[in-house]
Amino acid sequence: MKRRDLEFACAVLAIGLLAGVAGAATTLVLHAVEHLTYHYSFGTLLDGVTESSPVRRAVGPMIGGTLAGLGWWLLRRRTPVPSLTDVITAPGPMQRLTLTLDAGLQVLLVGAGASLGREGAPRQFAAALGDLGTSRLSLTVGDRHILLGCAAGAGLAAVYSVPMGGALFAIQIVLRAWSLRIAGTALITSSVAVAVAAPVTHLEVPLQWPALHLSYLLTGFALLLAPVAVAVGRGFNRLMDYAKAHRVADSWRLIPAIGAAGLLIGVLSHWWPELPGNGKSVLTVSVTYGLTLASAGSILLLKPLLTAMFLRTGAVGGLLTPALATGAAMGSVVAIAVNTWTPLTISVPAVSLACAAGVLAITQGAPAWAALFVWELARPPVWMLIVFAAAAIAAHLLDSRLTQRTWSATCFRSPESDHAGAHHCHHHEPTVGNTAPSAGSPPNVFRGEP
Repeated sequence: MKRRDLEFACAVLAIGLLAGVAGAATTLVLHAVEHLTYHYSFGTLLDGVTESSPVRRAVGPMIGGTLAGLGWWLLRRRTPVPSLTDVITAPGPMQRLTLTLDAGLQVLLVGAGASLGREGAPRQFAAALGDLGTSRLSLTVGDRHILLGCAAGAGLAAVYSVPMGGALFAIQIVLRAWSLRIAGTALITSSVAVAVAAPVTHLEVPLQWPALHLSYLLTGFALLLAPVAVAVGRGFNRLMDYAKAHRVADSWRLIPAIGAAGLLIGVLSHWWPELPGNGKSVLTVSVTYGLTLASAGSILLLKPLLTAMFLRTGAVGGLLTPALATGAAMGSVVAIAVNTWTPLTISVPAVSLACAAGVLAITQGAPAWAALFVWELARPPVWMLIVFAAAAIAAHLLDSRLTQRTWSATCFRSPESDHAGAHHCHHHEPTVGNTAPSAGSPPNVFRGEP
């Protein structure tokens, strides 16, 4: 074996181990902040929010938001915080301490109840630790790029115990490339990370799938969800893009802005205790028949609005689980409405997660990963993966078709409206950088920032 191959193999194992440590550490800190904010010892965040006092529900998220705002103000006034996308692709040295501190503030804010995803922090921390652990090895620029991308996927895998989802996330979304070297690295690092984090996560399935009698006809219904998923996914993307484009400047205003956002979500949690947190509470009640039509409709509107509000205040966090929660709420609305107003009876949990997979396929632009990730979160019967894949792929194809029609309508004009007499325009590919994505394109999945 060549020295380069041996060092790369050692780096792969080191990345997996360190990503597992990052996932375990962020999980422990997140749970500690949740328990401190809502003053509970056992159970889920939803249990803690439901059982906490009215004052604590409102004041806890406000204090957490204020502290996170203070931390980001102090951090950003000294150094710009790069996105993980830029860090992975940049050939220069990584700002490990900056990324780690930023990840810690994300955990603080999400643990205090902010409507943002928790998955951004372990990805950043895993990449920072991975870069530190492999810094003395003689790695090529290409190998470093692969390892850091797989570290981000392994961090995601560790916190949710989804080894296949983490590996495919690294391949399809982070690296956007495939080879045996990339696939093998992604699978090994994600599997090792999940195993290392197991003493903390206990390999628990995030969503407890109920015992249901399901029909393969759900696959056909999943296809019918495509227009709904596209509408919700595009709306979610546009709302987040607007919020990020108009966010509060990196000044002292971060402190009252994020604190006020925390107070608002705390007040709203009196009526909708599922709103605080990354969206797992919404997913939980979606698969346990815990939503009424009114509550599902309210959460469908409030969850993305609150997520956008936190981004607007200058906060940073993941968007995967908020998008999933929004899609699950939409699926619950559809399923409950069908069960209420038609003679049909369909499974609310199955339709909720199928719609969630469809929405995630739109927001991330990766239908195969969306279907696998949703399946791994709940671990229903294996054949349900076909249902989730049908919903995700159908939504993705419809979104692509609508995008092509939009380009055609923009680029091909009628002779009457074309002063130059030409009936077409040139399509320019978007450049890499801070270009805002289109409604059907995936946003920056790493940090939830422009």
